Amino acid sequence: MSACRAFRRPGPRRRITLPAILAAAAALSLTACGSGDNPKSGGQTQFVQGTGGVSVVSDKGGRQDAPDLSGKTLEGKELDVAKDYKGKIVVLNVWGSWCSPCRAEAKNLVNVANDYKDKGVQFVGLNTRDSDPAPAIKFEKEFEVPYPSLYDSAGKLLLRFPAGSLNPQSIPSTVFIDRDGRIAARAIKALTEEELRKTLDPLVAEK
Repeated sequence: MSACRAFRRPGPRRRITLPAILAAAAALSLTACGSGDNPKSGGQTQFVQGTGGVSVVSDKGGRQDAPDLSGKTLEGKELDVAKDYKGKIVVLNVWGSWCSPCRAEAKNLVNVANDYKDKGVQFVGLNTRDSDPAPAIKFEKEFEVPYPSLYDSAGKLLLRFPAGSLNPQSIPSTVFIDRDGRIAARAIKALTEEELRKTLDPLVAEK
């Protein structure tokens, strides 16, 4: 089963790709992809492409460290994901207020974030390509989003994800980071509540 997914050009009612600079970086990272059954040398992360666009690294030892994800939120507050949410499972959702699939999945993210907040799970948004934070703040208020979002209009934080990792490759994308700060799973589409829970439950159960 192939673990690689190539970028596609935007089309009607399809996932919207990140800026060209991110596409180039992601394309480079895809060269390191491999299947979970046949590990290769060089310390590259091996992951399995799951059905429906969700990829996972079930072996904790095979996960790569998440990059430094720190900066200002949409409200102008400082946030350091690794420091502020140390020991928690982090669900990082890449979104934009202009993105229709992001609107479609917003209620699912909100519901699961509320249900899992007492299970050591912290959701964090990563807002991108909103040149003005005002529409994004309006989006959060409309959907009653209970978690913060880093403001990354130029996509600089997205470029910090290591090559060969389960890096975000589209908008929306969702990255699941385990309690040790390592990338455990990634979805490159809008997620349903069922898909979010199915991905989170094994991480919550990990010791």
